[in-house]
Amino acid sequence: MAQPEKKLLETLNGKIYEHPPVWMMRQAGRHLPEYLELRGRAKDFLDFCYSPSLATEATLQPIRRYNMDGAILFADILLILDAMGRNVRFVKGEGPQLDPASSAADLDKFPLEKLLDRMSPVYETVSRVKSQLAPETTLIGFAGAPWTVAVYAIEGKGGTDKSAARLKAYQDPEDLDAILDILVETTAHYLKAQADAGADALMVFDSWAEGLAEDSMDRLVIKPTQKLIQRVRDLGVTQPIIGFPRGSGAMLEPYAKHTGVTGVGLDTALPVKWVHEALPKSMPVQGNLDPLRLISGGDAMDARIREIKSAFKDRPHIFNLGHGVTPQTPISNVERAVKVIREE
Repeated sequence: MAQPEKKLLETLNGKIYEHPPVWMMRQAGRHLPEYLELRGRAKDFLDFCYSPSLATEATLQPIRRYNMDGAILFADILLILDAMGRNVRFVKGEGPQLDPASSAADLDKFPLEKLLDRMSPVYETVSRVKSQLAPETTLIGFAGAPWTVAVYAIEGKGGTDKSAARLKAYQDPEDLDAILDILVETTAHYLKAQADAGADALMVFDSWAEGLAEDSMDRLVIKPTQKLIQRVRDLGVTQPIIGFPRGSGAMLEPYAKHTGVTGVGLDTALPVKWVHEALPKSMPVQGNLDPLRLISGGDAMDARIREIKSAFKDRPHIFNLGHGVTPQTPISNVERAVKVIREE
């Protein structure tokens, strides 16, 4: 008997559907009461991520509720830095904090095997989710891109203007390059482990690609990502890879051309017409509904969903948001959005 078609995976392989597959960034999270109950069972957020039973349940919750076409692994991009001994912690009301790395040597204290073993609960989560997913649902593994993870490592927290990391790129370029190279190698093996555990596709989040000058974007985002993708391929990974350089603007064009990603995520600000002109028609795209539309809902949300669907009807398109689902999002609006996307 033939297996049901994985629409999301087939889209990444170039197939075009009248009604695109859908999943949403941060679809497992604080807008779900079942997530909040589950979160309360862990002593802290890192414990949550490192507990395969809890992380598996968090990954599956939005699939059960919304029947999304894609399940994304419940984890965090900072787990790599935690494995590197940077004392990652999540402070309520303040977000992630960690011991800043003053040099590449601070991130190179442990052998690769030890780092990968520290993150082994993540691979177990992937395996558990895979065994429980319907065959038509695509499982997405992920990691942070080298530049974004480097920003956290250097700044020691999120929510900054990234000036310390950008200054280091100007003032100490050799050490920053060494940091990026360490992150490329570790992340490549981390993604391979997720692929080996059962991930159907992979995603690389470059959340801090915004605000960079053209030359910096090339050096800090595009070239390290190209190195990462090439290293992942050298390790034998064949799964499609989505790159998401949030806030990259017009630099998305060289990013898509030179990094080797299979498809690209689109943030909310990218004009649809420009995307068509800048990217090859065969390249899959993912996005780019404003997450706030899910809060406001109503006819305006429905209309925008249909506009995006229509705009991307002639290319492989995965329906998603331009950023993540926010905590105050009504469940009924997500349900409505999925229904309009599928026109059921």
